[in-house]
Amino acid sequence: MKILHFADLHLGVESYGRIDPATGLSTRLQDFLKAFDQLVDYALENRVDLVLFCGDAYKSREPSQTQQREFARRIKRLSGGGIPVFLLVGNHDTPSTIDGATTPEIFDTLAVNNVYVASKPGLYHIPTNDGVLQIAALPWLRRSALLTREETKNLTPEQINQRLQQVLTDTIDKYAGELDPALPVILAAHVWVTGARVGSERSMVIGQEPALLLSNVACPAFDYVALGHIHRHQVLSESPPVVYAGSLERVDFGEEADDKGFVVVEIGPDKEADKRPVSFAFHTVTARRFLTISINIEAADTDPTATVLKAITKQEAEINDAIVRLQVSLPPQAEGQLNDNQVRQAAREADYFTLTKEVEREVRPRLGDTVAEGLTPLEALKKYLETKGGVSADRTKVLLKHGEKLIQQLRS
Repeated sequence: MKILHFADLHLGVESYGRIDPATGLSTRLQDFLKAFDQLVDYALENRVDLVLFCGDAYKSREPSQTQQREFARRIKRLSGGGIPVFLLVGNHDTPSTIDGATTPEIFDTLAVNNVYVASKPGLYHIPTNDGVLQIAALPWLRRSALLTREETKNLTPEQINQRLQQVLTDTIDKYAGELDPALPVILAAHVWVTGARVGSERSMVIGQEPALLLSNVACPAFDYVALGHIHRHQVLSESPPVVYAGSLERVDFGEEADDKGFVVVEIGPDKEADKRPVSFAFHTVTARRFLTISINIEAADTDPTATVLKAITKQEAEINDAIVRLQVSLPPQAEGQLNDNQVRQAAREADYFTLTKEVEREVRPRLGDTVAEGLTPLEALKKYLETKGGVSADRTKVLLKHGEKLIQQLRS
């Protein structure tokens, strides 16, 4: 049985894009759709038995009609080609209202053939060309769906997360006890597993949501554990395989060095020593490249523009069709000597180009022994929270993570 596992599509991310005059669509939306098309083409050409999506189809909980149309077109290509598609609901697919519909539920409502949607935890039996596959589904769970206000009114955020972790762990244990040992089984979950290396999404996973231990999900009852939610592809365990597919396209510069793609899983038909043979391989897609060029202009440099142009020329091949940010650090006297127009012209082959300049200012001590102007923005925020008083350590961590994210966006 051959299964294609992917996650975190995030259609609707349009940062570092522009409007394509030919289509009227964001060039970034086109990037994400091109990556998705590569996956669909592979699935059809290689006749996989199932495409398993582990959550977050869109960036927004309320995607545009165009984004929904383009997602549905590709799901229809798969289902119309005879390939079952299993859609797990992620946090970005979940409405803020208790009774609101999740974005993938439209496929259930329309009873689209060969498409299965898991918006609630459950054990599913999916028919494929190579037999029936069991999928123990653990979609993103809203706190309001698990815990009443009466249960949580006197609990701290940490205690609420601990309660949710126990609910999730109990759900996985329940699945393990209900499986048919004669059939292959996959645990599909949209969760954060502790120990996973996070990327651009780190600000949303620290201190704000429950996290499962690897031992909670790496249950021997499962042949393979397919994960979504973390954008970086990684293997957390080999036996059984516990794998984050990662996102299909780079979201921002936090994912600059990450390979993007999907995982192809093969599960053998018969058990050997109480285990089915399982193999898996990561297949990369051609995603939009991100490139950071950092240049430090020395005080003795008499021609900063020439120095920057030389650095750009050295990376001309990498700049072509990439999303590029040029970060220039320079002394105050050189600020007016840098010709922005020449720099932008030199990087014209980039798909998107942004220039930021950090001018080195004189450091002056303030507030006793605190060198205020020598602090980075994040250090300044930390110092402010420390001196403000009344801010708990947990709250400080959350605010610092959000502050870091905002600072990175302003610099991009």
